[in-house]
Amino acid sequence: MAKLEASELTLDKNGKVYHLGIGPGDIADTVLLVGDQDRVKFIGSFFDSIRFEAQNREFCSLTGTYKGRELTVLSTGIGTDNIDIVLNELDALVNIDLATRTEKTTKKSLNLIRIGTCGSLQELLPPGAHVISKYAIGLDGVANFYEIPYSADELNAATEFISRTGWNSRLNTPYFKKSSDELFDLLKADMTAGITITANGFYGPQGRAIRIPLSLPDFKNSIRQFSWNGVQVTNLEMETSALYALSDALGHKAVTVCLVLANRYTNSFEPNYSQKMAHLIECVLNRLTELR
Repeated sequence: MAKLEASELTLDKNGKVYHLGIGPGDIADTVLLVGDQDRVKFIGSFFDSIRFEAQNREFCSLTGTYKGRELTVLSTGIGTDNIDIVLNELDALVNIDLATRTEKTTKKSLNLIRIGTCGSLQELLPPGAHVISKYAIGLDGVANFYEIPYSADELNAATEFISRTGWNSRLNTPYFKKSSDELFDLLKADMTAGITITANGFYGPQGRAIRIPLSLPDFKNSIRQFSWNGVQVTNLEMETSALYALSDALGHKAVTVCLVLANRYTNSFEPNYSQKMAHLIECVLNRLTELR
């Protein structure tokens, strides 16, 4: 197997992956991904014990146990560009021998669960609702830089999305990816299952205009009407498409659950959501104890 050069697989002075500052023995097989650094310690407050903690840039992490299940919590920051870093470095921790910089013969599959926040695109999904992403449509372009495996269903869905929304060719080509069936089925109870739109920005790319006019003023209305396999577009956020695409390509399982903060149909917003987020976190943690 070819050795990965120092400029391609970047490691820090301690031999840990460069951006995350984590070594191979520091993570569990199940990783909770959050955007906010402060949410890492918040989730850790539910744990029975913590054996590892680290922080480098926006990437804060800890590993501990919850009701006998070892879990890692890791902050990604905002956006699919950071997901690109996180997924590649997490995979390197378990599937690359960092000492020899060569790929391991036996591969490990991680369980990756994103617990995030989002804006809903349907009237009946108010702030406080829980959404689980059956599918993700990426408007970000990250997956287009890789040879990602797509099923016929995923390719057909992307083609239909482009056609039905009259997608502007000046923008990134959308891609469509499915969640892990196993993780989706484990966590879906009492959540709204939907298609998540992943944007590469918070304002214009999600149809918000503060002072700059939008090039696609009907953006929200065109995407909220799309559905596939009986599942409708439910929400907008900034990470899930790359999480699903890169996880699938690398042999990991991934799913996203989100707390709705803004309803883009009724124009409502909930800034005080800590108790609602705590409820979602505890729900996910308890269901993960049943993970095989």
